[in-house]
Amino acid sequence: MSALMVQSVSKSYGDLRALDDVSFVVKEGSFFGCFGPNGAGKSTLLKVMTGQTSPSTGQVRVLGIDPTKDPLGVKRAIGIVPEVESPPSYLTSAEFLHFVGDVRKVDDVDRRVDHWLKFFDLQDATGTLCRDLSKGMRQKLMLSAAFLHDPKLLFLDEPFINLDPIYQRKLRDYLLGLKEEGRTVFLNSHILDMAQRLCDQFIILDRGKVVMRDEAKAVLARGEDLETVFLRMVGDHVGTV
Repeated sequence: MSALMVQSVSKSYGDLRALDDVSFVVKEGSFFGCFGPNGAGKSTLLKVMTGQTSPSTGQVRVLGIDPTKDPLGVKRAIGIVPEVESPPSYLTSAEFLHFVGDVRKVDDVDRRVDHWLKFFDLQDATGTLCRDLSKGMRQKLMLSAAFLHDPKLLFLDEPFINLDPIYQRKLRDYLLGLKEEGRTVFLNSHILDMAQRLCDQFIILDRGKVVMRDEAKAVLARGEDLETVFLRMVGDHVGTV
């Protein structure tokens, strides 16, 4: 059964075509990667799938829900980490996570909040306003908010950004554990060596189009790595990741 279906999706902003006839399916229990240079359409695609914006054409189903018709239904069912960390500046770390737990009607919210504050070593920042946190601490807080309600499907947009190597590895190990549990994860990332360790399947977007779809194990079987494949597909006009 598919956790996510994207069929012939295009998205235009005036004359700019951010997505151009994008199609793919993500099976339940898989770890799916979406890679591309800056401006390729990755974040726009994530916004379409999570009900933050509607496609110009095409269809999307997220856990069987149409995000265009029922964006709140999709948001209730999933966890999201946006590319830019943005917890409310006027709340403390603990207040923000309790607020998320209350909105999502999470059982045993105190225990769950304490767990994630400890997991990301945020105990000393529980009374600190979000506006006063470092970028790395805000990223940890956004990850905690996404994980708090144990969603079946996670959308992660550059989740490793602003994390030091210790917490990049800790997050990677946690995500590998979700993979073993049969959870579904959709990942946008520029950290390709990390993504290669996590992803079962992936697509490469370039200028709004899917220019490649493959399985990570197939890439390795050919004696290649994800970075090599990425640069071959988009490097002629980009130059760097």
